[in-house]
Amino acid sequence: MGSYRRCSTPTSTSKGGWRVTEELERVTRERVEKYLDITNRARKKATSLCSEGSLDAQRLSIMMRMADDYASDAAHFLSIGDHVRAFGAINYAHAWIDAGVKIGLLDGHGDDVLFTLP
Repeated sequence: MGSYRRCSTPTSTSKGGWRVTEELERVTRERVEKYLDITNRARKKATSLCSEGSLDAQRLSIMMRMADDYASDAAHFLSIGDHVRAFGAINYAHAWIDAGVKIGLLDGHGDDVLFTLP
């Protein structure tokens, strides 16, 4: 697996002072599949904190639809070999779920690996 290494002074081969290995600069099928799995686990784990029928529940429904649509887009892009768009889409999908946890509409059940907890 690739790694990051902090450079004492940024060089032309570094990204903001972080030296990035060649492996981490490539978006591979395996990398996209890994993030699809992480996002699917997050989607299953997060549960609503909203009262049924409330305005927050309606807003959360929109957010989760966005997450599901982006995850579907990611799977489609992966199926046609467009790894870059697939990677972008799955990151958007996860961000919608993570945002729901962060703003208190979803319960991440204390999982600070899958979510950025409040």
